Amino acid sequence: MIGILGGTFDPPHNGHVALAEAALEKLGIDELVVTVVARPGHRPAIEDAATRLRLARAAFEGLPRTRVVLEERAYTVDALEEGRYGDAVFVVGGDEGVAFPRWKEPDRILELVRLAVGTRNGYRPPDLARYGDRVVSFELPSPPVSSTELRERLEAGEPVDELVPAPVARLIEAEGLYRQEPGLH
Repeated sequence: MIGILGGTFDPPHNGHVALAEAALEKLGIDELVVTVVARPGHRPAIEDAATRLRLARAAFEGLPRTRVVLEERAYTVDALEEGRYGDAVFVVGGDEGVAFPRWKEPDRILELVRLAVGTRNGYRPPDLARYGDRVVSFELPSPPVSSTELRERLEAGEPVDELVPAPVARLIEAEGLYRQEPGLH
């Protein structure tokens, strides 16, 4: 079975990696495809698609049975309509699980794939009972971190080394990413 972990990854962080590791361990996934959405339909990205793809590849490079690809379609349902993943499970964190009913065509998504919602230990999974057995939940040890928090810290010049994989921290530092000063990227 294929697992799909899609997102903006602007930037990728340890929470994303923890979600991927737990999905590989707990869901019986043969291959995890991490899809970096080039132009997200729900919010603008800060860094360009090529940069976010490079960061995601650095973040997930050590995970077995995982590959990182660029997804040109802005919405999950449009990417899944192509049918290239077959019997698949779409992996999201608890925050995206809560937002799932507001996604573009959530019922159609669940006709195409199952949804696996990873929640941090001690947190209740979102109430998605209306979708029946097309949604499964699993727990994961995950640091409380968000890409928004990372961008704010980086813009303020604060370190993020403990919140992102080391290769991601090196790329962000070397390329001056997420700094709002002109000329740094």
